[in-house]
Amino acid sequence: MGAEVNAKSFTREQRTRYRERLMVNLETFARYLGSGAFDPVRRIGLEIELNLANPDFTPALRNTEVLEAIADPAFQTEIGAFNIEFNHDAVQIEGRGLLNLEESLRHELDHAVAAAKDVDVNILLVGILPTLDQDFIHSKNWISPGKRYAALNTSVLQARGEDVLIDIVGQERLSFYVANIAPEAACTSVQLHLQVSPEEFAPVWNSAQVIAGAQVALAANSPMFMERVLWHESRIEVFKQSIDTRPPEMRNQGVRPRVWFGERWITSILDLFEENVRYFPALLPELSRKRSETTASGAPQLHELRLHNGTVYRWNRPIYDPGGDLPNLRLENRLLPAGPTVVDTVANAAFFFGLMRALRTADRPLWSRMSFQTATDNFLDCARYGLEANVYWPGLGEIPVTELIIRHLLPLAAEGLEDLGVDKAVADRYLKILYERAHTEQNGAAWQIETLRVLEERGLDRKAAIAEMTRLYNENMLGSQPVHTWKIG
Repeated sequence: MGAEVNAKSFTREQRTRYRERLMVNLETFARYLGSGAFDPVRRIGLEIELNLANPDFTPALRNTEVLEAIADPAFQTEIGAFNIEFNHDAVQIEGRGLLNLEESLRHELDHAVAAAKDVDVNILLVGILPTLDQDFIHSKNWISPGKRYAALNTSVLQARGEDVLIDIVGQERLSFYVANIAPEAACTSVQLHLQVSPEEFAPVWNSAQVIAGAQVALAANSPMFMERVLWHESRIEVFKQSIDTRPPEMRNQGVRPRVWFGERWITSILDLFEENVRYFPALLPELSRKRSETTASGAPQLHELRLHNGTVYRWNRPIYDPGGDLPNLRLENRLLPAGPTVVDTVANAAFFFGLMRALRTADRPLWSRMSFQTATDNFLDCARYGLEANVYWPGLGEIPVTELIIRHLLPLAAEGLEDLGVDKAVADRYLKILYERAHTEQNGAAWQIETLRVLEERGLDRKAAIAEMTRLYNENMLGSQPVHTWKIG
């Protein structure tokens, strides 16, 4: 959730001064983009948000205790008391880099799982913990300690002026009000980081928007929320609604949501930061108290601009990091759910990084042949229907997303990984997993939906079936075999 803040609420004067500082930050950033030096090394990074569950797989509101048991600064709190986050060090992708990433992730997560077991807690890699219910949403203990989390909860509710409405129609219907942003904590993701130069950023971001639909269809793993079967990747809509600062009247006026796909192709990273400042009021308007506004290399700190950027939840978020020796720019890809396994996670990463390499160097970019609204529609349809979705693609028209992935995107990803210098055997390992997942049409969401159906047909009621499905999910996750191989029921 980002850096800690020093207050849980803010005055009108603080908000006014913060807006003024944001404008100064934006002008400074524009100047530095034109003349400043950036880190030339191209790195990749990854963060995973994890769920904590009791022995009966209900949510375990014990992240502080679990983090003490893990005793590793790479694991941190998240907003929900049943969440933690793991931040992996940036790595190089060439050669055996992806395989090294898999081995490192497995080692770190095995350690965390074992430490959590010592305090009777399970760690699950899943987009939404299926056993979440109304008792959790209305619990006073759902939120982690920390002023940032409390301030964010307060600011969203103050901006909205009323309780949060969750209203989602999928395979089933879910509708309720809640007096906090606890549903946001249900949404656990994998965040992929790709470091790029200022000149590369616009084509990389545009390309990431183009493939977002196929990416989420392939990886969907969040079909249930509050004991209802909703979208294949329900996390997309739950997250949007849970921290929506707009009352209905503002939505009807066309005010943009805080969780945002975007509305246009860009020509520079500056376009996105300008939109952030122009369209979104500050949620955490805390001014920097640092003596120096630049790093040792002369790069601007831009504290206010970076803090504000962390409260605009784009699915592909721009990142400016002032760094140590030199600053860097990154694309943070935020649309993937956690899980189901480490090898599935790295395969999803290989798909993204390979496609980014292939698409950003194309002679005629895909995004120049597709309207932004079409990219948006593809994204939402794939979130709703997963691998059962149809999408529109330039030169192909409407096509099943599985056909698009198998016949067109996986070969492109292979080209991109080769161009990045990834060993062929390593690339083949992950692309084969993705091929089999698309071919069988069994991702995490499909497995959960079908397993729940089978368990209910055997006579279990909904709550018991979800608990048993979650137990089986955890068993398969610990087995480390890719999700397309998991047996149903």
